[in-house]
Amino acid sequence: MADISAKQLAQAAVRALEDKKGQDILVLDVDGLTTLADYYILCTGQSMPQLRALADAVDETLSRLGFSPRHVEGYPSASWILQDYGSIVVHIFRKDAREFYGLERLWADAPRVDPVTFERK
Repeated sequence: MADISAKQLAQAAVRALEDKKGQDILVLDVDGLTTLADYYILCTGQSMPQLRALADAVDETLSRLGFSPRHVEGYPSASWILQDYGSIVVHIFRKDAREFYGLERLWADAPRVDPVTFERK
């Protein structure tokens, strides 16, 4: 794997999501709150094909940087796709699934990170 920080990996994932018109992108800094990852990235897509396109874009972008997901869930049904890259976890939802699971509420203690500047809000 390339020598890339969690922040740089998260930034690359966010750019891939933006390029495929992902909506309501939210970056949560969960470092210190969980041992699972440093960043959770949440994104909403409008349809099953768009969710898959968003996931594919993240996978292609991070693969070019030398990273493969450790685990992927939900790709066949595409209402919530989870891509675990170790230091970052990407959650891609349909709007109804995002509202139902409420990860923003679950991780309310996590500082939010501006997806453009990557500074804490």
